[in-house]
Amino acid sequence: MRLRVWRFITLLLAALALTMESAHVLELPQKMQYNAQMYAAVNTSLYRWFAIVGGAYQVGSMAAAAGLAFLVRRRRPAFGWTLAGACCLMLAFVVWLSVVVPVNAEVAESLAAAPASVPEVWMRLRNRWEYGHAAGFVIQVIGFGALLLSVLVETPQDPRAG
Repeated sequence: MRLRVWRFITLLLAALALTMESAHVLELPQKMQYNAQMYAAVNTSLYRWFAIVGGAYQVGSMAAAAGLAFLVRRRRPAFGWTLAGACCLMLAFVVWLSVVVPVNAEVAESLAAAPASVPEVWMRLRNRWEYGHAAGFVIQVIGFGALLLSVLVETPQDPRAG
């Protein structure tokens, strides 16, 4: 596969993965004002497709970025920026796995065992869930920026641009 196509796919998947966390960050101020019942209703229903579609974007972007880093390994300075971008995407995923997934698991457990307890569980874990997504967003933005820079450092300057 040509390098330009690989870069395009990587940037597209990374941008799509970023939309998931961006949505969480944009919703955060409003959702932090919700009462327990509203917060539980929204969080228990709204994000069903985020894990499926967003997960495919995230895993795809990490795999594509790792593949791209391998392909540009001899191209300096593009390699450094590409590797940094790939590492940031992977770090954002680790943050999600270690901070957000345990909350999802506890809520799912409560939903199965004692559905009436779900609002209380969400309220107890809300900050961890919301700010875990916000942290992932920041890391993904840095990673996406690094991937963009990896392309820009190899883009010839237009001599007419002064």
